[in-house]
Amino acid sequence: MNGVADEVLSLFSRARDAVWRPTPASMRLLALFGVIGNAGIIATGGAVRVTESGLGCPEWPKCTGDSLVPTHSPEHPAVNMAIEFGNRMLTFLVLAIGLLVFVAALRLRPRRRDLLLLAAAQPLSVVAQAIIGGIVVLTELHPTSVSLHFLVSPALLIFCVALWVRAGEGDAAPRALVGPAVRRIAQALVVATGAVLIAGTVVTGTGPHAGDADSRRYGFNIEDVTRVHSLLAWVTVALTVTLLAALHRTNAPRDVRRHTLELFGLELGQGVLGYVQYFLGVPAPLVVLHMLCAALMWIAVLRVLLSTRDRGPLPVPAPTPTRTKAPQPA
Repeated sequence: MNGVADEVLSLFSRARDAVWRPTPASMRLLALFGVIGNAGIIATGGAVRVTESGLGCPEWPKCTGDSLVPTHSPEHPAVNMAIEFGNRMLTFLVLAIGLLVFVAALRLRPRRRDLLLLAAAQPLSVVAQAIIGGIVVLTELHPTSVSLHFLVSPALLIFCVALWVRAGEGDAAPRALVGPAVRRIAQALVVATGAVLIAGTVVTGTGPHAGDADSRRYGFNIEDVTRVHSLLAWVTVALTVTLLAALHRTNAPRDVRRHTLELFGLELGQGVLGYVQYFLGVPAPLVVLHMLCAALMWIAVLRVLLSTRDRGPLPVPAPTPTRTKAPQPA
């Protein structure tokens, strides 16, 4: 029993030190937790929508009119209330991670200003996400507010991924690892991937999985918006293939090519999944998986862009001063 307690105390001590006495390695690990948390909340948000649990908690910030937690309601099934409430609780977890990341960036020595700014954006963005989530509930899942609620997460992932990458590199001026033309292709790829995400929210807001059986939908034809979404996805794949060819032709660094190949593999898997769910009538589990893969694609394309430049090695931590004993009088 004592051995288990000692192990728990040791684990707690290491976790505390990772935040209060951070090293470059622990800073990067905390930043990775931020990436994972924000990708996960995209998937759980998808689960809320496909299970028609968007109004499982019909009030905000309380779940019901008189309770912060789900209570019995004849109008809202318990399972829908639990799913929506669970997604709200995950927001607090992501906020906690963001605060820990910020404290670690504040305590890191030598202090790095850009890491501090990237870390500060995370808890602030989560608070904005929570406020928009309240607007979603109060507007009874208006499709525009639901789309905005989703898109805040990819926007927040920009800060999370940038912090994750920057925590593992130095502070030298950016040095291009590819030519200007290749860099422009990578930038266009990020824009195209973002357009796919935006179009995806329109498809979801037009189709059957809008969060609640009675919620409003966009007034578009589902076939038309699906075709636009698919076309943008094919543009993204074409840009990725173009980038791969350009990287091979210019003998670009291995890391850039590896990250681009990872993105290409995710795109192929996402494409297959998209067509399968379309022909199967968009079953709920595949929709959630599709949203998770969309988050992974967004992370991958950001890594591709960030890998096209180099910021030098990590700064060397300043040595800890040691106290010397005063000479004893003879």
